[in-house]
Amino acid sequence: MIIAVDAVGGDHYPKYPVIGALEATKEDPELQVMLVGPEKLIQDELNNTDYDKNRVHILHAPEIIGMEESPATAVKSKRSSSITIGISAHKQGECSAFVSAGNTGALLAASTFILGKLEGVLRPTIAATYPTIKGLSLLVDAGANLELKPEMYLQFAKMGSIFSEEIFGIDNPTVGFLNVGEEPDKGTELHKEAFKLLSTMPNFLGNIEGKDILFGKTDIFLTDGFTGNLILKFGESIPDVLKFLLSKTMKEDGVEPDLQKLIFQIIGKSLHTFDYERVGGVPFLGVNGTSLVGHGGSTPAAIKNMILNAAQCVDHKVNSKIVASLNK
Repeated sequence: MIIAVDAVGGDHYPKYPVIGALEATKEDPELQVMLVGPEKLIQDELNNTDYDKNRVHILHAPEIIGMEESPATAVKSKRSSSITIGISAHKQGECSAFVSAGNTGALLAASTFILGKLEGVLRPTIAATYPTIKGLSLLVDAGANLELKPEMYLQFAKMGSIFSEEIFGIDNPTVGFLNVGEEPDKGTELHKEAFKLLSTMPNFLGNIEGKDILFGKTDIFLTDGFTGNLILKFGESIPDVLKFLLSKTMKEDGVEPDLQKLIFQIIGKSLHTFDYERVGGVPFLGVNGTSLVGHGGSTPAAIKNMILNAAQCVDHKVNSKIVASLNK
């Protein structure tokens, strides 16, 4: 299996994507990687390390889409970008998946325009992992679609259920609909209509509230992309805020440096589930291919895990199972 990697995606390119890709090949002896980006830039980075030339390939793409560029404009104007060329290579069957820690909007646009949608899918969605005291849950939608129709909520719940079952290994994952109250008649008319459709799913547990998220009341948190993205970014801030407050309080109270170090070690271990590196990247569910996006600040470990996650999506035939679930 060949996984294409955006070698110029993220804040630390090409070093981190290249290192992460090489680490993935070491962990999976059957895996090959295709590094996509300016050839000289990638080769110069590869020259700094030992690697198996039979399992590491370069696909030249001279243009780079920046993190702040307009997604639709960049995809249309930069046809030789790493994202456009990498997704096109996936479309043509040259690789089994494409992963990037670059511009999320550009990757979603390219994945949608070039790969197209799976049969029956109304609109693709971003499914993000979310830490809870019970482990990882799935947040759908995490920012791709700011406004939804009732039928889209149902499709997203089904797609998220397939992903959770196949990749997280959760049997019959439960779905909770984020709302302002638990009662079925809560929310706008849109929420009430969506609730009725979702109630046809045997794994739907009903409405859940914000207070239920970190306690992991359900395996899947279902919401629109506007709300989902706010929740995602809020969750990412929690570890840093806690560390800042702890540091400030301990200094004010004169806690000894050795004890401070021990406390931070305990807190770090306790907040392990908030570490995005564990999963590395999240998929665009509903596109006719396997396309994953990672955090802009992705480390080599995060890149490695994103590549392995993409390979797992392919191995488990997530897309074909999504199509089957939508056509039931």
